[in-house]
Amino acid sequence: MTTTQTTAMVDNVRPTDPDAIIEAVDVVDSGRISVEGVDLSTMSDDKKTEHRAKRMGFVFQFYNLLPVLSAVENVELPLLVSGVSAKEARKKATDALDIVHLVPWAEHKPAELSGGQRQRVTIARALVNEPAIVWGDEPTGDLDSTNATEIMDLLVDLNETQNQTFVLVTHDQGIAQRTRRIIHMQDGQIISDDRVVDAKAGIWAPAEQAKTEAV
Repeated sequence: MTTTQTTAMVDNVRPTDPDAIIEAVDVVDSGRISVEGVDLSTMSDDKKTEHRAKRMGFVFQFYNLLPVLSAVENVELPLLVSGVSAKEARKKATDALDIVHLVPWAEHKPAELSGGQRQRVTIARALVNEPAIVWGDEPTGDLDSTNATEIMDLLVDLNETQNQTFVLVTHDQGIAQRTRRIIHMQDGQIISDDRVVDAKAGIWAPAEQAKTEAV
């Protein structure tokens, strides 16, 4: 998904691991990666780490929640590590849980939550630092169809109402069709790039054509 406020561009990149490349974890062989006008390709490792912590959020297939911490403690942890005060971190974490409709379960540990609820905690953790982009690596891959639909409903709503940009990696065509742009990759190469023209009618077009029709 993309918004008018934030874009991620991957130009002429030949990666072996595309998602690690665009998340600024690995380095590129050629080309550049620009987020909010900042060229990640030229950053030092320390600067990339700082940029990921402050301007990126991450949602994983298997949640990556610490089992000994409650939902709110898992969400506030990145803020505490970044030096935010305990009081401010707790407020921001609670606000993030409110966004994903999970405040009543704030004190519950992951083992006490359903798969869908755990993923909502992960999304709240990704949102807590108000990132430019949230990267989702198979965010519905460990969920049943009902919970997967609910999670996608949430992501679409956050994209539309809060202008939050998400970039999702998925093998599920149904999930992909819920987004505004689909980039198909094979063996590390982009083989197609389509944008939505009419979501309700399910009409898609190559990115350049869609851009022209939107003008």
